[in-house]
Amino acid sequence: MASPTLKDVADHAGVGMSTVSRVLNGSMRVSDRTREKVLAAIEALGYRPASLPRPAFSGPTFTIGAAVPFFTFPSFIERLAGVQSVMDQFADRLVMYSIRGPCQLLEQLRLMVRQDRVDGLLVMTLRFPESDVRRAKPEIPIVVIDSETTVLYPHNKIDNVAGGRLAAEYLIQRGHRDIGFIGDLRDDTFGFTSAYQRLEGCQQALEQAGLPINPDWYRFGEHSPESARSNAEQILGLPKRPTALFASCDTLALGVLDAAQTLGLRVPDDVAVIGFDDIPTAHYVNLTTVHQPLFESGQWGARTLINWLQDGAPDRDVWEWDMPLMVIERSTA
Repeated sequence: MASPTLKDVADHAGVGMSTVSRVLNGSMRVSDRTREKVLAAIEALGYRPASLPRPAFSGPTFTIGAAVPFFTFPSFIERLAGVQSVMDQFADRLVMYSIRGPCQLLEQLRLMVRQDRVDGLLVMTLRFPESDVRRAKPEIPIVVIDSETTVLYPHNKIDNVAGGRLAAEYLIQRGHRDIGFIGDLRDDTFGFTSAYQRLEGCQQALEQAGLPINPDWYRFGEHSPESARSNAEQILGLPKRPTALFASCDTLALGVLDAAQTLGLRVPDDVAVIGFDDIPTAHYVNLTTVHQPLFESGQWGARTLINWLQDGAPDRDVWEWDMPLMVIERSTA
């Protein structure tokens, strides 16, 4: 009989997988009632978590810098929560730098590496001139969380194209032939393209299934539920509308759900909705979504960096973690 998984525990307790991870890591960002439900599920299923490497803390504390864009976005908050859960175990000091553009990022990196402001650095999602930083201070440990292009430093990443295919294939398997898309505008400031990559994966799945690609059913806007609601209302108000909408992140999916309610459409009977990320809110609104390990990616980054500071640079064969993706089926698709 297969051993119970983290998802089994989450399903048994009626919570998200990130909540189970928080309980396992002793995070205080979980209510007593939820913690008791998760612990009861762990006991009932006989779940035994895989051990995570924890360096032996033995004296000196470290100052860790975290360069983060858009730190109020739910996905970044989840990653930071994962980072903090590890930092709390070692009494290290975390200094967060809110980055608003590439020039500011470069300036902060120069200050941090040249003035010894931090012992190590976490860079979240941002592209940066790795070779310049390496030349300026080759010995400084840097770990990148949610990377697209990193080659010189340890990093984790997801395959956004594969995630888009996963979402579309899920909808296709449930009989949908007309699938629309709501995404973020391309961010020229930082060069973020995840929404377009997820659309590319969605289109690949449609083409493979011999289904139509209809640009009239695609809209891009600001990263907000309000923008997504307006765009979804436009699509769902067309004479021929799609039977399903894929939102490039859960924040936008919330706006799509609001639009369906405003138009008097039943979800998922009249229109199915699937998101991406599996932020905590997705569980509470029963949103079907593509789960990526946001909390765990922050933990991985922080653990990798602390291990590096205590034990030396990690071997190249553990420099990269391709984070797994899976569809979490709830009630909206």
